[in-house]
Amino acid sequence: MKRILIADCKQEISSFNPLPSHYDNFLIRNGEELYEQRGQNQELGGALAVFEARPDIEIVPTICARAGSAGLLSAEGWKRLSEEVLAAIFAKLDGIDGIYVSLHGAMGADGELDPEGYLLEKLRERVGPEMPIVISLDLHGILTGRMLRQVDGFAIYWTYPHVDFADTGRRAAELLLKLMAGGVRPVAARVVIPALVRGDELITKTGCYGELLAECRRLEEEGRALAAGIMIGNPFTDVPELCSQVLILTDGDPATAEREATKLAQEFWPLRFRMQGKLVPLGRAIAQARSIDGPVIFTDAADATSSGASGDSNAILVALREAGYRKRVLAQIVDAAAAAAAHAAGVGASLSLTLGGSIDPARFPPLQVTATVKLLSDGEASLETMKAPLRAGPTAVLTYDNVTVVVMSRSVSLFDRAMYYANGLDPEDFDLIVVKSPHTEFHMFDQWCARNFNVDAPGATSANLRSLGHRICARPVYPLDDNVTFAPRATIYEL
Repeated sequence: MKRILIADCKQEISSFNPLPSHYDNFLIRNGEELYEQRGQNQELGGALAVFEARPDIEIVPTICARAGSAGLLSAEGWKRLSEEVLAAIFAKLDGIDGIYVSLHGAMGADGELDPEGYLLEKLRERVGPEMPIVISLDLHGILTGRMLRQVDGFAIYWTYPHVDFADTGRRAAELLLKLMAGGVRPVAARVVIPALVRGDELITKTGCYGELLAECRRLEEEGRALAAGIMIGNPFTDVPELCSQVLILTDGDPATAEREATKLAQEFWPLRFRMQGKLVPLGRAIAQARSIDGPVIFTDAADATSSGASGDSNAILVALREAGYRKRVLAQIVDAAAAAAAHAAGVGASLSLTLGGSIDPARFPPLQVTATVKLLSDGEASLETMKAPLRAGPTAVLTYDNVTVVVMSRSVSLFDRAMYYANGLDPEDFDLIVVKSPHTEFHMFDQWCARNFNVDAPGATSANLRSLGHRICARPVYPLDDNVTFAPRATIYEL
């Protein structure tokens, strides 16, 4: 009987969100509670399906620590979290034959800008060089050199918007079993590309990025690579190794790994121009929305909570008021004080309050409104695709003028319709719907809307990358710098 330890630790941060995140942002699950992901479209769900199909495998669940995207994790929060994660894993290492860790890749903490690298380094120190360790990663993460030196294999998402969570866990699990069976000599080639990318061409079903990822999938499915992926990082996580990168893992074949990684990097580089956000000025979007029959989406990717933004942007609401837009508007905002005031007043009450700017008032001066409380909730919901829990805290539906807004106490991922549905609202009942995510699955909004405007608004996750003020990432890098050159060079890692 072979024993496999599993663990999960994830958060994605924006360095430009002024509100630090803390230990309390994390939902912690321990031991048998990890089996809650069984059958779900999550990485551990996919891995569990593989391991549980093998009668010769015993699973050792340890810890799952997940937080919604937010600002940089505080030093105190990181100390407590890292100690708890490592203690949970170290307590179960006796008799272990392999380890699978589900990570994101875009964590960041005060005093530790490579948290995943730190955790993996401490794990490798404890288990020694012979223990097989496989990780899975979001394609918006960064697989640092420090991380690569600690692991024997990896699996990386192939879809955006992400739908292959369980499939990525499955691939990681199958790779770990292959490594545990012996006879495999994993070798990785990594090509770092000095480019930060954003925009519609990253949608893998339709964009040029998806065409490159299809090559990665082909390499794996043909058996030419044990793993293949192209990670584009989170351009808002300002850390030293922020980049795009190609990663190819082969069985003892560095020449193939280097050749395929270099080839894909060469193809990626000229596409960097296309892989930028195409933003519509907010005033123009409002003017055009007036004349469009049927609902329109205003994509506020600059306040994308799933990428680490604060969620308290009222920029669109302010602009709509100033422009005199009168059609029905549906929006979401993080404002704990406004939500608390609504709960104190009760359903049906009318109250004067401010909306927005509760976290980032420098970008979003609070908007004064007189609103009616239409509904109160606990802010509990589940993501549509992953079914992972959302906990937005005390939440209120407020209406003022022609606007309906879901006011949450805490930031949660808003890349689907979950928080609208959970509060009794159907986006299709409105004329203009604010979506705080750069992209969503096609059927959620784009399938039925007349137009989706990717508006140019301020925020901690703006696709106008030069406006953010990167200070830490390696330079030069496109598009932050002019005249960036690139000659692909692979670094080989004997894992």
